[in-house]
Amino acid sequence: MQNQAGQLLRSFQVAFRGIGLMVRSERNARIHILATLVVVVAGISLEIHRGEWLAVILAIAAVWSAEAFNSAIEELSDVVSPEKSAGIERTKDIAAGAVLIAAIAAIAIATLVFGPHILASPIFG
Repeated sequence: MQNQAGQLLRSFQVAFRGIGLMVRSERNARIHILATLVVVVAGISLEIHRGEWLAVILAIAAVWSAEAFNSAIEELSDVVSPEKSAGIERTKDIAAGAVLIAAIAAIAIATLVFGPHILASPIFG
């Protein structure tokens, strides 16, 4: 049982190390940190509801997950094929496109969640 707990702890350590590597090596991941902080502060400030938080958290997770997969695909592609390759370039472009899709969906969710709160604020009311 203790060995299983040790393995579980090790898997979490490896996962957190991967997140740290991504944040340190990928400029876009640092942009995602800033965007995440802005959205969380906005959500707290505008007192969004539980269901709205669910949508916002899922959008944040989708963007972060897409960025992590994109980063991993780029890293692996560079190891597998250090020289220029049309197939590798297409693979990287598709992975980057997945991040863009998640980001566009996150912006749509943010608009739907935060828009009514902003429009109901004293500035617009």
